[in-house]
Amino acid sequence: MKITEHIEALEAAGRALGDAAAEAGPDAEVPTCPGWRVRDLLRHTTMVHRWATAFVAEGHITYQPDAGEPALDGEELLAHYREGHARLVAALRAAPEDLECWTFLPAPSPLAFWARRQAHETAVHRADAESALTAPGPVDSAFAADGIDELLRGMHGRDRSRVRTPEPRVLRVRATDTGEVWTVRLSAEPPRTERDGRATAVADTELSGPADRLYLYLWNRLPAGAVTLTGDEDLARLWRETSGITWS
Repeated sequence: MKITEHIEALEAAGRALGDAAAEAGPDAEVPTCPGWRVRDLLRHTTMVHRWATAFVAEGHITYQPDAGEPALDGEELLAHYREGHARLVAALRAAPEDLECWTFLPAPSPLAFWARRQAHETAVHRADAESALTAPGPVDSAFAADGIDELLRGMHGRDRSRVRTPEPRVLRVRATDTGEVWTVRLSAEPPRTERDGRATAVADTELSGPADRLYLYLWNRLPAGAVTLTGDEDLARLWRETSGITWS
């Protein structure tokens, strides 16, 4: 996806998140994030947005800690969230293509990294806000496939991934609508993922379904029955138990 497409996705997801949060109210439980209420979701997301904005707008070339979650609630918190989201979108649109700043995943450029990362950060939390009303809504299939790729080859390509197996195992993820396939090789080392729609090697477990369902499932936002599982259920259980992203 192009940088402009990621920024557009970020803008749309952030607005939808705010609208769902406003409709649900700050006290509503967020089923996809056990223990959270909508106020917790807004406090977390606006903190992340403002943290990301600082790298893009101020060009920090080394890691900088976030400023912490705001002690706001109700309409004041919602307005603070909307302002922070708008500032992030504006900062990305105004940033030069040769932006230099700190990142934490491989990407064609720092600008491409932050646009993509914040688009998916916000889309997943949009699903959280929607779950406080009914259930997460659909996600564009191309965007969802891009997010699966970022999650498997980016987030879980890092040494801190906790998805490990004592012996080598293979997990396959197949998007039935876009035709994309990811082969995740698990072992006692960090996962290694290859993307190849022609993959034919035997996998211990395969997860298949529309890209948007796989996307939210792999982020643990949908239950097991949301996708089709073939093979060993233990690997799917392992994913759900250990794939949560840790930032430190």
